[in-house]
Amino acid sequence: SVNISILIVAVVIFLLVVHHNFLGLSDFLKRELSDSNPVGLQPIDFIPAVPQRLADDRNDKEISVVLAASDERLGGAIAAMNSIYFHTRSNVVFYIVTLNDTVDHLRLWLSKTALKNLQYRILDFDPHVLEGKVQVDPQKPDTLKPLTFARFYLPTLVPHAEKAIYVDDDVIVQDDILELYNTPLKPGHAAAFSDDCDSTTNKVAVRGAGNQYNYIGFLDYKKETIRKLAMKANTCSFDPGVFVANLTEWKLQNITQQLEKWMALNVVEELYSRTLAGSITTPPLLIVFYKQHSSINPMWNVRHLGSSAGKRYSPQFVKAAKLLHWNGHFKPWGRTASYAEVWEKWYVPDPTGKFSLIRRHSEAYEAK
Repeated sequence: SVNISILIVAVVIFLLVVHHNFLGLSDFLKRELSDSNPVGLQPIDFIPAVPQRLADDRNDKEISVVLAASDERLGGAIAAMNSIYFHTRSNVVFYIVTLNDTVDHLRLWLSKTALKNLQYRILDFDPHVLEGKVQVDPQKPDTLKPLTFARFYLPTLVPHAEKAIYVDDDVIVQDDILELYNTPLKPGHAAAFSDDCDSTTNKVAVRGAGNQYNYIGFLDYKKETIRKLAMKANTCSFDPGVFVANLTEWKLQNITQQLEKWMALNVVEELYSRTLAGSITTPPLLIVFYKQHSSINPMWNVRHLGSSAGKRYSPQFVKAAKLLHWNGHFKPWGRTASYAEVWEKWYVPDPTGKFSLIRRHSEAYEAK
């Protein structure tokens, strides 16, 4: 009987210990859950249903579009953004790179017009990052356009994105930018460009000779540094005014640092050709991406509309183009340019009145 009593007491003590430990564990778990949730998130049961707009993958994923906006060309950037915004239901966010003295003008233009619903971030570009990398002609200091190099710094401008689109300010988009964003890039490629000798831009409905460029038009093959790269001089160049970038690959390959290296070397050795209007933005890109880039659909960069005042393409072809690019001297907001009426359809007047279109005098032009 003594043994039974001892056994009963032992069992009772054991049950009391287990009960105490269970209560202690419960308190501990409560504290842990409370401490691990410092921002006050609700339990999973209370998380509200995701809105349908965000549940739709096509609308939820941010499409990062980067473009530069200089004060004298601000109307171009405005028209480009308006055309992109109109043709998509995707979650497009514009990253507008500009200089400090343009920020207020740009913000007012966006906030006081029909573009007030755009999602955008204004980024102030610091020209000092170009010191020692660009040769400035003391006789023509205004010829340096710092914002043309913004595209070299995409991972800094859009640090959170895995992918981004860069477009020049002299473009009009006529289709859903999501299609361009979804351009497939080959493994190991940090960007996709449109080649300058692609069949669409130069051979479809083109009036006059095609504008076919190659590497020798941008690089000085008499220089030993260029010859050592063993890049074929007749390789087709590409247009860096519209491209899709894989920013993960861009960072892995240190593309920005590579571009800066060739910029600095050019200051010392003058490696660029002067054949094509002294371009200083394209050559380093051609070197770094030599046979290491994917291709975009050429209809997403129908260019050379600004190469002359005459009409290079048929109206039917212009209407079918997904993106029109007025690269060249004849901008649609300035002097006589082909199909400027297409561009003007997307232009939003400047509420400050600072930017005004230089109206074309077609009669005077035709009389010449």
